Amino acid sequence: MHRRASLSFALSFALLAASFAIAQSALAQDAPYVDDRSDGAKLVRSLYNAIERKEFARAYAYFGDKPPAGDYASFVQGYKNTVEVEVKTGVVTQEGAAGSLYAPVPVAVRSVDKDGKERVFAGCYVTRIVNAAIQEPPFTPLHIESAELGEVKTPFADAVPKVCHSPS
Repeated sequence: MHRRASLSFALSFALLAASFAIAQSALAQDAPYVDDRSDGAKLVRSLYNAIERKEFARAYAYFGDKPPAGDYASFVQGYKNTVEVEVKTGVVTQEGAAGSLYAPVPVAVRSVDKDGKERVFAGCYVTRIVNAAIQEPPFTPLHIESAELGEVKTPFADAVPKVCHSPS
């Protein structure tokens, strides 16, 4: 009888520990999963969705073969204290050049860290897709070609730049 009670306790404890681990994981993933590469603005929103959900490999992959400065470990380190992000995008225009479509995306980003400190960043992402009709495997989807953002003192609601330009 004692062995059965001990086994029951162990099973209950294991289930409780598993439930706690799942709940902890869910806290980092309260935001619904968004992975949309249908246009530049949606891609940038998907990037910040991945960051908020702590899905750093997915976020890093949105940069294609030109990841942001530094390596993956540095990328993750830069967001380790971020607990909340919000992004606003401005007017996106598409421009064609040499078989590619570029879409400059004006953005403002509000981030909150573990200590509750709020910061606002503003700038431009440039997204790119090579004409899908001329690609051969492996297919390269719409990705972030470049990013230039900096911290601003402007309130988040007013921080989106009016215009961004494609690379020359």
